[in-house]
Amino acid sequence: MDAPLPLPDQGVHIRIILGVVMGLSIARLLNGLARFVQHPNKNHIYSVHLGWVVFLFLAVVHFWWFEFGLLRINRWTFELYVFVILYAALFFFICALLFPDQMQEYSGYEDYFHSRQKWFYGLLATLHATDVLDTLAKGQDHFRELSPEYPIRQAVMIALSIIAMFVTSRRFHLGFVSLALLVQIIWIVQYFQVLS
Repeated sequence: MDAPLPLPDQGVHIRIILGVVMGLSIARLLNGLARFVQHPNKNHIYSVHLGWVVFLFLAVVHFWWFEFGLLRINRWTFELYVFVILYAALFFFICALLFPDQMQEYSGYEDYFHSRQKWFYGLLATLHATDVLDTLAKGQDHFRELSPEYPIRQAVMIALSIIAMFVTSRRFHLGFVSLALLVQIIWIVQYFQVLS
């Protein structure tokens, strides 16, 4: 029996569902940032927390941009479909973790962030590992197009995220988020300015 031909609109259908999840992620970040303006004295801003908010905003926007590459996939399975939705959901979970519904039991975002740092960095490591699987799903050619820097970048981010789960030094966390932001910006400018 011949394999069924790919449906012409399947990529659009999948991108719409991803767009809903990514829209929720961006909304969570923007709502959280709006709280700083609405209630400037209610919760103290913490530079590491704010750095990860900016990182995730760029990462979510970047994800939506590079997921255009899903159009390269000719044959979709239900498993791949669920995988891509779960990948997008990881972004939402991390964004929701950065801005909880209530902050009454914490003295500010520094206290909150470090009380949840194992969850945050564990999910961040998972996100970078999932990105490798997503890249491989788009084909070996796509994986090779990203140059040898890609697996090194992912491995370093995963390793630093795992280390950050257990480190209490505020200086380490500030250095990590600064490095992550720099790498993210360079990565976007170097490889993803134009959709291809």
